Amino acid sequence: MNIKNITTPLIIFTLVSAPAFSKVTSLEAGKLGGDLTAMGAEQAPNESGSIPRYSGGLLQDINANPIANIFADEKPLFTITSKNLEKYRLNLTQGQIALFEKYPQSYKMPVYPTHRTAAFPKNIYQKAKKNATRAELVDGGNGMINFDETVPFAIPKNGLEVIWNHVSRYRGGSIERNLATLPVQRNGGFTPVKVRAQLTAPQYLDGGFDSKEDNNVLFYYTQAVKSPARLTGNVLLVHETIDQISQPRMAWSYNAGQRRVRRAPQIAYDAPGQASDGLRTSDQTDMYNGAPNKYDWKLVGKTEIYIPYNSYKLADPELKYKDIVQAGHINQDYSRYELHRVWKVEATLKEGERHVYGKRTFYVDEDSWQIALADHYDKRDVLWRVSEGHALQFVNANTPWYVSTTNYDLLSGRYLVELNNEEHQPFNFGKKVKRKDFTASALRRSGKR
Repeated sequence: MNIKNITTPLIIFTLVSAPAFSKVTSLEAGKLGGDLTAMGAEQAPNESGSIPRYSGGLLQDINANPIANIFADEKPLFTITSKNLEKYRLNLTQGQIALFEKYPQSYKMPVYPTHRTAAFPKNIYQKAKKNATRAELVDGGNGMINFDETVPFAIPKNGLEVIWNHVSRYRGGSIERNLATLPVQRNGGFTPVKVRAQLTAPQYLDGGFDSKEDNNVLFYYTQAVKSPARLTGNVLLVHETIDQISQPRMAWSYNAGQRRVRRAPQIAYDAPGQASDGLRTSDQTDMYNGAPNKYDWKLVGKTEIYIPYNSYKLADPELKYKDIVQAGHINQDYSRYELHRVWKVEATLKEGERHVYGKRTFYVDEDSWQIALADHYDKRDVLWRVSEGHALQFVNANTPWYVSTTNYDLLSGRYLVELNNEEHQPFNFGKKVKRKDFTASALRRSGKR
C-alpha cells in the first residue's frame, strides 16, 4: 500500500494565492461542514480508501471509560520493520526512518485500520467556523485578534496558522492530570517523576471568562511534583499568554526546600523542560508550545503518514511502566499506527535567533489539529530528536488528547516518555478551579510537603 505524498487542490490554491495572515471569506468558510469537516479536514476518503470518509468521530459518552480499548479485537494489517522498510518509506517521516536505522533489530511499527475518531463539542465547531472568517495573526504572526477560545484557522493559509491551531486547540476545557515523566537511560533504566498537573482555559474557570484578566490568556497551568522525595513539593505555575511578544509567558516556581516563590522567565523556548533530564526543551512540552517568533514557518503541504492513533493499548491501566519501557525505545507491541492525512510544516531558525534546534518538522493531524510527529535537527542540520504524540479520543470529554508522548534522542540513545498507566485518576476532565488557584499565594499552599 504505497501511497505517494499528496498536495490537495486546497493547499495549492492557498499557498499560491493567499496573502499572509489573512482570514478566509464567508464563501470559503462555507466549506466547513460540507466538503470539509467542521474543523477543516477533508471529509472524503483518500483514493485507495485506506483513509475512510469522516463520519463524525466517536460520539460523546460522559459515563464511558475513555481508555477502554474499543478496537481490542483488531489485528495489525501489517508490521513495518527494518526488513520491509523500503516498501513503506513514502508514508514515513525522516524521524521514523531514523528510528528503524538506529534500532534495526527491535524497532517496529504495527499498522492498524484507520479510524477517524476525533470529535468536539458543538459549540467548539461553531467557534472554529466563526474564527475562520474573523481571526487574524498580528505582530508578525506572534499574536492573534478576533479569536474565540479554539482553532483560529480551520482553513489555514500558511504554516504558522497550522501551528497556532495546534497550540490553541480544544483540550476539554479544564483537566487535572496525574502522570509520570520517565527519563530512560541507554540501558533502559529509569526513575519516574510523578506530577499532578492542572490545565484550564479561562472560559472554564469557576466564575467564567473575565475580559480584563483573561484577554491575552490562552490557559492557566500548574504542575506539582509528587515524587521522588527530593523533588516533592516543587510547583510550577504558568499563565500562558496568546501574544508572548507583547506580554511574555508569566511563570513562577516554588522550591519546597527553600520555601520560596520566584518568577521563572526561563521556562520557555529551549530551556530544559521540567523533569526531563535535559531530554526535552520547554517548547517541546505538548509536542510544541509557546511563542513562534524564533522560526520561519513553511507550509509544505498535506501528506499521508503512519502516525500514532487510537492508542488504547499504550494507555492500558493493567500495564506497568516496566512493561512499556525498554532500552532504546518503548515496547512497540503496545503502540498503534494508522494512515492519516497530516499537514507538514517546516520551521527554520531565523537568522540572528538562538535555539538548540536549527530546524524542526511537524506533522499535524488534520482531524484533531494535534501534532502527531515532530523531527528536531541541530544547527548542523543533523537529525537529533524524534517526538511522537500517542493520542486517542476521550469520549467522556468529547476531545482528542495525548495518552503519552515520547522524545527519542538519536545521538545519546536515551529517551523521555510520559505515561499514566500506574497513576490514580490520570485524566480528570471538568474539574472546577478558580482564578485564585493560579496565583503565587496558591503556589505556596499547593507546594507544602
